[in-house]
Amino acid sequence: MTTNPLQDRFDPATADARWQAAWDQRQVFRADDSSTKPRSYVLEMFPYPSGRIHIGHVRNYTMGDVIARAKRMQGFEVLHPMGWDAFGMPAENAAMEKGVHPGGWTRENIANMKAQLQRLGFALDWSREIATCEPDYYGQEQALFVDLFAAGLVYRKESAVNWDPVDCTVLANEQVIDGRGWRSGALVEKRKLNQWFLKITDFADELLEGLTTLDKWPEKVRVMQENWIGKSQGLQFAFTLSTGEQLEVYTTRPDTIFGASFVAVAADHPVAQHLAASSAEAKDFIALCKQGGTTAAELETAEKLGFDTGITAKHPFTGADLPVYIANFVLMDYGTGAIMAVPGHDQRDFDFATKYGLPITRVVAASADEANKPFAGEAEAGDGVLVNSGFIDGMAVDAAKAAVIARAEGEGWGEGKTVWRLRDWGVSRQRYWGTPIPFIHCEVCGVVPVPKKHLPVTLPEDVDFSVPGNPLDRHPTWKHVDCPQCGHKARRETDTLDTFVDSSWYFLRFASQPADRPFDPEEIARWLPVEQYIGGIEHAILHLLYARFWTRALERIGKIAVKEPFGSLFTQGMVTHETYERRNPENGQPIFFAPGEVDRTGEGATLKADGRPVEVGRVIKMSKSKKNVVDPDEIVAAYGADAIRWFMLSDSPPERDLPWSEAGIEGCARFVQRLWRLFGQFDAAAEGDDKVLDRKRDQTVAAVADDIAALSFNKAVARIYELTNATEKAAPSASRSAAIRAVLLLIAPMMPHLAEEAWAAIGEVGLIAEAGWPEVDPALLVDDEVTVAVQVKGKLRDTLTVAKGTPREALEALALASDKVQRALDGAEVKKVIVVPDRLVNLVA
Repeated sequence: MTTNPLQDRFDPATADARWQAAWDQRQVFRADDSSTKPRSYVLEMFPYPSGRIHIGHVRNYTMGDVIARAKRMQGFEVLHPMGWDAFGMPAENAAMEKGVHPGGWTRENIANMKAQLQRLGFALDWSREIATCEPDYYGQEQALFVDLFAAGLVYRKESAVNWDPVDCTVLANEQVIDGRGWRSGALVEKRKLNQWFLKITDFADELLEGLTTLDKWPEKVRVMQENWIGKSQGLQFAFTLSTGEQLEVYTTRPDTIFGASFVAVAADHPVAQHLAASSAEAKDFIALCKQGGTTAAELETAEKLGFDTGITAKHPFTGADLPVYIANFVLMDYGTGAIMAVPGHDQRDFDFATKYGLPITRVVAASADEANKPFAGEAEAGDGVLVNSGFIDGMAVDAAKAAVIARAEGEGWGEGKTVWRLRDWGVSRQRYWGTPIPFIHCEVCGVVPVPKKHLPVTLPEDVDFSVPGNPLDRHPTWKHVDCPQCGHKARRETDTLDTFVDSSWYFLRFASQPADRPFDPEEIARWLPVEQYIGGIEHAILHLLYARFWTRALERIGKIAVKEPFGSLFTQGMVTHETYERRNPENGQPIFFAPGEVDRTGEGATLKADGRPVEVGRVIKMSKSKKNVVDPDEIVAAYGADAIRWFMLSDSPPERDLPWSEAGIEGCARFVQRLWRLFGQFDAAAEGDDKVLDRKRDQTVAAVADDIAALSFNKAVARIYELTNATEKAAPSASRSAAIRAVLLLIAPMMPHLAEEAWAAIGEVGLIAEAGWPEVDPALLVDDEVTVAVQVKGKLRDTLTVAKGTPREALEALALASDKVQRALDGAEVKKVIVVPDRLVNLVA
């Protein structure tokens, strides 16, 4: 191989850009819809354009890139696209803080991040690039939303939300901190607003049942989705109140009914509202309840507060009068808005009962002997047998549930009922930077969808963020339109869609992008489901559940013929780094420093700026706030794209976290140069063979293919190291050159720039990106030698390396001829010989 005469080292600074330009010019990675090859759709979750890619992105996309490149080499037509999840709050925050338009900020970030991805050499089909903030994408999303509305899967209803009275906007629960708006600091109110919803609950059974077909998904993700959907069998019944009214409750634990010590209703339950009309104290308490979050998850950790209504509820079995409270941890949107509280076996009820001095009775115990065992400061939610529970004493939990439901149904005061934790998906967001909801409000016709011929409904560019609230509400002209049905003056819907909607169907648009409709169903059928989907575990519930719902909904209304969008799912681990900090002497708060600001010396570290020590913290997920981030651009500039790609695949199994280290990336860079030197020893004219190396070569090629298919990238890397070592040690021969060529092809999906440079230098025609996977001789994949253990009286005394299939008689003779065996026998007579072909010879003396 003849290298560049000006250098004897691989120079990524020039090679990376040269080969990236060659791939782009040849459009190597552009998927061909007309191809007759078998198809493979490889997809990583598309990023939010925050402005910079981070090391976590690099790991995610490197994994997908290796799969896509290997599939292409193996003869598949590969779709490996990239786009941008481009709507959302960060862009509006930038608009408010920096005085820029969200669109300009977003598109500038996209340009920066795209350039970063291209510098890493990812084999992406940029011809299919989408950004969810562009009208040619969200206009098609609006068309699908109208279709779902026509099918009865979209509706409006009044719903409780977190309302910031200063910023005049709805807040997500994560934006409510200690009861106040994260930006304004104002006390957040719970308000009822008309919101748009998608009927995901219509698909609860399907979504749950469908999990059983996803055998190529991580078990933990399937369990998380199963729990989120939350199917349960319980009892719905009515307490008779002291007012004479009936109070409906639902419980998933009817077996614990004898442990009920109070009843609680939500602040907006009719019982509470009726009381507030005559009680100023009740009214004030209800106002207090309106501060804070609106989900069950947030209420788990909030302080439990209650107001005694003075009303009692009659226990259906014991006849006891249970006090009825208004409680801040009960939500009207969950169940009936009222609960039967069993403090002994529900932690929220336990906390509440402890605070207000209410009885806490044990009704489930490990055994009947522990009926009066005291509680150790918390509720016990586990299984056991029923105690202190009348006719169900001694029963197991499931049997007791069935018995209570049967008694309630038989006596006519309750019924067994299946309920779901899953709630319909509220998709309304009172903000500008999102997909406009394509509906018009007319005083004559009501709520009317925008005709498809008038789509997309585009966002106005001239918006003002200087005043709190949704700029679409304040726009002087945008929201004022004529009704498409009657022609009267009307107004546009000013809510925009939850950005999870944008990411619930983008994988369909990647596969098919006609201008006149969201996608071509025939093309969808050819590409979907996605063969390999890769992304973080943080998306295990919402994004993946919503994407599954949208796919099933579109299938139900006849738009596509696929129900599950992702055939195989992989959730990669994070890239981690230690932290460096000092304490602020004035307030004791930590001051963090970036890795580039620190000199690492042995166990300690010093700040470059002053040479004084800094504290070395734990190895944790990279975080901008902790400054323990590594800039991919700096690594590429210092070591080249292939070194960072190789590091991402090495050492740690891909599902585990990967600790970043300078020593690690330097070692990868050295291996790049080591391979370059090995490729320089390729000799197409070499003669002679090396059967041992031939076997090692073909077995490695086959094993690496299997490892990549199984996403065991670290195993593939280890095998390539082994083959490299064996090839370096081998004597020059045709077999050695064949092994060098095989190594070159094996690294092509992982270190594509080095591979292209070497491929051209050894005289191969065309691009290695378009080359085939190395072929193997099936005969060489089977070991023709085996190691046979030789035992004397059951103890290992020697081993034999013999041809596979050696006859019993020959194995016995070889064993008896062994000096080690004869020493072990020490003249004793062999009474019996046990032979297990290809595995064992045991001599009994």
